[in-house]
Amino acid sequence: MQIPSYAFASHEPTVKGQIRQQLTDFQVDEDLGFELTGEGEHVCLHIKKTGANTEWVAKQIARFAQVRNMDVSYAGMKDRHAVTTQWFSIYMGNKPEPDWSQFTHNEFEILTMTRHAKKIRKGSLKSNRFILVIRDLEGNLDELEPKLNWIQQHGVPNYFGEQRFGHDNLDQAIAMLKGEQKVKSKHLRGIYLSTIRSFLFNQVLSERIQQNIWNQAIDGDVMQLNGSQSVFALDAVTDEIKQRLTEFDIHPTCSLAGDGEPLLKAAAAQLEQQILQPHEDLIEGLKNARLKLAHRATRIKVEQLEWEWQDTNTLQVAFSLEAGSYATSVLRELVSV
Repeated sequence: MQIPSYAFASHEPTVKGQIRQQLTDFQVDEDLGFELTGEGEHVCLHIKKTGANTEWVAKQIARFAQVRNMDVSYAGMKDRHAVTTQWFSIYMGNKPEPDWSQFTHNEFEILTMTRHAKKIRKGSLKSNRFILVIRDLEGNLDELEPKLNWIQQHGVPNYFGEQRFGHDNLDQAIAMLKGEQKVKSKHLRGIYLSTIRSFLFNQVLSERIQQNIWNQAIDGDVMQLNGSQSVFALDAVTDEIKQRLTEFDIHPTCSLAGDGEPLLKAAAAQLEQQILQPHEDLIEGLKNARLKLAHRATRIKVEQLEWEWQDTNTLQVAFSLEAGSYATSVLRELVSV
């Protein structure tokens, strides 16, 4: 199945550009949002990766420390075709600690090292800071700075980015749910199930954008607190709710399909059901896989947005996003790449 062309919150960009011409053109720095204690059974390594896959680095750490792969953990996957920094934790227990100065590779390096009482769990990070360089820009470049100001004011749609779908993850995922393909790997099965949920979420969000309600509340919506996973069902769209939306204190959500009692009601539930009706078999498959119904905000607040022209057709853009949001969702509103 081909991934659809999703709606844009502002007008579709007319400016074209190139990203990732060099690994340093895409930089990501992880912010856990909490302090490591400096003591405990878990060794924590702050690692800078250059063109390396997060899971592959974790396996190299496990091999060097002579622990099981499951004893190495990290908060989130980071882009491979980039320069990124992130934390890994290694449960050592009573095992002797290796000489980490010998743990070297041309694709990664240890920046700092400490200890912590608990493992770094997936999803347990606050945000990511991105520094992106867009090269070979062409078109009406005068539209870029007004568009950046618009993004700063309104945020962008919280689409799942293209990297979530990979080369053919969606087709493989659908085949798995239909029983046409067996997937033994628990990790790969999880990726496929997440791919389907992401596809369904993007479908609903795209329609809300077309109806100009991606950043507005409608009757029956479920709202999410900014910077939190906490959600609440909306009793009515009051002036207070509208004000909190304007201040980015809360956001509308779309469902992440799964098993559970629906929270959406009234117009919001009707809209989502209408959009997802052609995909009832996929939703049923997610329920049978015991994925729990959840919600995801429809928009991203783009924090600390800065930009700088490196030359007449090269722009560097820097910003921070909450964990789970995609830099490519910001870029797609700005330029066509």
